[in-house]
Amino acid sequence: MSHPAPEPIVPLLQIEDLSVSIGSKKQAVPILEGVSFSVAAGEILAVMGESGAGKSMTAMAVMGILPRAGRITSGSIRFRGADLLALSDAERRELRGPQMAMVHQDAPTALNPVYTVGWQVAEMFRTHRGMGRAEARARAVDLLASVGLPDAAARARDFPHQLSGGMRQRVMIAMAIALEPGFLIADEPTTALDVTVQAQILDLLRRLQLERRMGMMLVTHDFGVVAEVADRVAVLYAGRVVEMARPEAILKAAAHPYSKALAACVPRMDDVDQQLPTIAGRPASLVDAPQGCAFAPRCPMRRDICLHERPPLREVALGRMAACHFSEEVLADA
Repeated sequence: MSHPAPEPIVPLLQIEDLSVSIGSKKQAVPILEGVSFSVAAGEILAVMGESGAGKSMTAMAVMGILPRAGRITSGSIRFRGADLLALSDAERRELRGPQMAMVHQDAPTALNPVYTVGWQVAEMFRTHRGMGRAEARARAVDLLASVGLPDAAARARDFPHQLSGGMRQRVMIAMAIALEPGFLIADEPTTALDVTVQAQILDLLRRLQLERRMGMMLVTHDFGVVAEVADRVAVLYAGRVVEMARPEAILKAAAHPYSKALAACVPRMDDVDQQLPTIAGRPASLVDAPQGCAFAPRCPMRRDICLHERPPLREVALGRMAACHFSEEVLADA
């Protein structure tokens, strides 16, 4: 007896060959080139790299909040199978909040300084759920308590400047999850927080993601953060994905020299005398990008082909993608 073929699993978020430029058409600077990855429901994908790699620009492209000078020049972004780039601005706004949300990295500037934090969270319920003032405030206090804000009823009456950095970040997370989105982007959620508070925020994000089975895109430059919470990681360099794998796989044996260099910068708890290495050279210029591999000028394994031919992102092992002509050698050298 034959059985019907199972329906293909549609990723929650699917990005294909995404390219973004900044500036006029005559003087456009490519910020992202050919970025592709997917995020499943219940999965945390970390997008990591140095400053200027294109991490936050990728997040803004997904959310439809690119800066005025930014434009998508090619590729597609699909959310639950729907082409986001085919939607109008009004339709994209309707998705933000109920379907997808973002925790911005700079909580002090993301929160409105002239309203209490309770009012700002309650406004989500009043605007999108049509609740009355009292009901919305009660829901806001409950939500603030659920994200670990101490004495939530009292803190809800505070203004942003009256809260610590960790408390403000919890408020930002509460606002992001208020409408129960299926997908959350956390852009450097632990920036400027001390180590203890960083761990608490990461634990909170992981707990919320598991409880609500959200897909999550975690933007970070910190491999320690990636190893703590991510299921998979996409490493960006100069606006391109150079490696995709599970975090533990990259930490054990990276397939791209840049990923290997990043992993080597993670301190080891069992080696207190370790001298942390640095990555030689400077990040690639997006204005005057090299012809071949963007990492070649800094790469200790570069050869002539690296300077003239850009390597494609390819499968180099089961579940491993890398954009390096010599990934097999990099893996063997681990």
